[in-house]
Amino acid sequence: MTLSQNSYSIAVISDVHSNAYALEAVLHDIDSRGIETIVNLGDTLFGPLDPVKTAELLMERTGIVHIMGNCDRYLLQEQMESITFEYVKPLLTPEMLSWIESFQKQWTKDDLLFCHGTPFVDDMYLLENVAPYGIDEKSPNALMIELTGIQQKVIFCGHSHVPKSVWLPDGKLVVNPGSVGLPAYFEEAPYPHSMESKTPHAKYVTVKPQGGSWLIEHVLVPYDFEKAARRAEENGRRDYAYAIRTGRAEL
Repeated sequence: MTLSQNSYSIAVISDVHSNAYALEAVLHDIDSRGIETIVNLGDTLFGPLDPVKTAELLMERTGIVHIMGNCDRYLLQEQMESITFEYVKPLLTPEMLSWIESFQKQWTKDDLLFCHGTPFVDDMYLLENVAPYGIDEKSPNALMIELTGIQQKVIFCGHSHVPKSVWLPDGKLVVNPGSVGLPAYFEEAPYPHSMESKTPHAKYVTVKPQGGSWLIEHVLVPYDFEKAARRAEENGRRDYAYAIRTGRAEL
């Protein structure tokens, strides 16, 4: 089947992190566009807002391909030293855990590849390097070499929460849709660093064939982020609340 014969559109979401408020707004926007296929790049329930509602919203819908993120994988463990894990894990039903277990490591369709971190591991950034002094963007040449073995021309990745598209010298395109529910965060490992989208919007991407290539649109959806931030504060997570309100990480 050639691209010109395809008539489908796909919505790509990622990194909901239990923010059901943002997720509802994104799903409504996707539905308003008549898009029936959604690919979720993972890290779905791991967050201090409303993991149960988030799971219910996604489990009740058909037409979603779910990718296993590192934080989804954590929730399949029995124990973890994490206040987020300690909040989320007791709330999950056996049905929810079974649903998480069904997530795929990656998914391909035509010339598209969908993964969480990189096509090779779920807990590393594809577009960025973490150095002792902060974050560096990988050069297009370095990315091209890293992705030499990947046959697909468009690679969708999440994990960093920062929406971005990078065109490579060999014609590949790497797209990060950004985060639905957590627009910024601070991370200690492997070196202390912040990832920031710098807006509080819920973010996702649409993709559809056009002219033998792909039309890709980054979408920023407004929603009641103040309500989400208050929920984070009620659950003792000022860091999440600050990020949700500002799109920046609280240091």
